Amino acid sequence: MDFALNDEQQAIQDMARRFAADELAPNAARWDEEKHFPVDVIKKTGELGLAAIYAPEEIGGSALSRLDAVLVFEALSAGCTATAAYVSIHNMVTWMVGAFGNDALKSKYGEKLATAEMLGSYCLTEPGSGSDAAALRTKAVRDGDDYILNGSKAFISGAGSTDLYLVMVRTGEPGPRGISAILVEDGTPGLTYGANEKKMGWNAQPTRVITFENARVPAENLLGQEGEGFRFAMKGLDGGRLNIAACSLGTADAAIRQALDYTNERTAFGKRLNENQALQFKLADMQIAQEASRSLLYRAAWSLDQKLPEATQLCAMAKKFVTDQGFDIVNTALQTHGGYGYLGDYPLERMLRDVRVHQILEGANEIMQMIVARGMLKDYQAG
Repeated sequence: MDFALNDEQQAIQDMARRFAADELAPNAARWDEEKHFPVDVIKKTGELGLAAIYAPEEIGGSALSRLDAVLVFEALSAGCTATAAYVSIHNMVTWMVGAFGNDALKSKYGEKLATAEMLGSYCLTEPGSGSDAAALRTKAVRDGDDYILNGSKAFISGAGSTDLYLVMVRTGEPGPRGISAILVEDGTPGLTYGANEKKMGWNAQPTRVITFENARVPAENLLGQEGEGFRFAMKGLDGGRLNIAACSLGTADAAIRQALDYTNERTAFGKRLNENQALQFKLADMQIAQEASRSLLYRAAWSLDQKLPEATQLCAMAKKFVTDQGFDIVNTALQTHGGYGYLGDYPLERMLRDVRVHQILEGANEIMQMIVARGMLKDYQAG
């Protein structure tokens, strides 16, 4: 693996950084305070090819690598963590339609998702099954040319403000083999939304329960074949874990910059804070953790691009390590500000609230430990 970015990757990273600096960073505090979902700004990502980063070209996607996507989300999250995280979710939906949809679905939804004309939400988690995704209970029963959906999904990002929902449903036997994926449009009779959840962070994107009550969806909206949904979901989660880790990495980068600026400007006991050795040690530890996180994340993304057998395990490692380190880095950066870090006048308290959820979603970090341990034991037992 070559750790040097090529010219194209540097250009992609620079473009995403400019977008973050121009469109996201100046508005992030207001969006958080007002709980505003910036649909108009998110739609601009479609003009730059950032709504379909690794989706296939046949639906208008950029067909870039997972490592390229990591570079984009790392850059975007330095501007607004919550918005970057939603863009990563939309990209996962776009990719799944392009990767697993038939020609009709690609034609119907693919290009609209790729250009962000339509915004997508991903619906796997349920009120009674979070980490145990294979136990989901939302049902889809075939009725002629339609499926009739009943059940609920929880913690759905963008719900109520997006246009298309990629929903994991049970069409068959208990367990993963009975799960299918179906696309449900906003406005479908029988589809309703709960209240916007009152969250610790990620306030710049709505999060709601969605409920299906005899919601009739065309059978042609089935993604792939019946019983393939869980496989699609797991493939999506490998990339999703990289994306959310990248959002932690980019936020941590911004936090380090805040700490450098503040400790260089603020004085105490007759000298700048960054002349204090104790604070220098904190700055050094933040940077060391950041570089270790970046190395593991880039390696995991590269392994997924190469379709290596250890890719899923590496994605789980990266997700846990980078999101844990990202939270710690932001928390340390806040500490360097003393009491000011706790105030909304500085961005660090928002950053801390936003990155905290990354240790939970796309599979809680305890689940990442289980995935890693399972792989270790499998290799050990194989000799």
